[in-house]
Amino acid sequence: MRNRHRSRGEIIASILQAVNGNSLRQTEILYRTYLSHNLLKDYLVLLLENELIDYTAGERTFKTTGKGMRYLQMYAQLGQLIVKHKRKLTLSDANPVWG
Repeated sequence: MRNRHRSRGEIIASILQAVNGNSLRQTEILYRTYLSHNLLKDYLVLLLENELIDYTAGERTFKTTGKGMRYLQMYAQLGQLIVKHKRKLTLSDANPVWG
């Protein structure tokens, strides 16, 4: 796999997937998502503000909420809409008028 930047949606999905069904501390999420500490903190705040994850202060753990689970389901459905093709198409292949 080649190195590439992940989209905001991919990063959110990776965090939600990491804490899906688990109660994880911040360090464990870091290891599972391969994010920097600062970037992870920013995303955790975003996910908490949007109620996609819950934080348990006594345990210092994060867990995906029902809303976060819905995000993961919708993200997976979107991924199914985009299929990688073996042959790259050009605009002229897609529409003869452009060629």
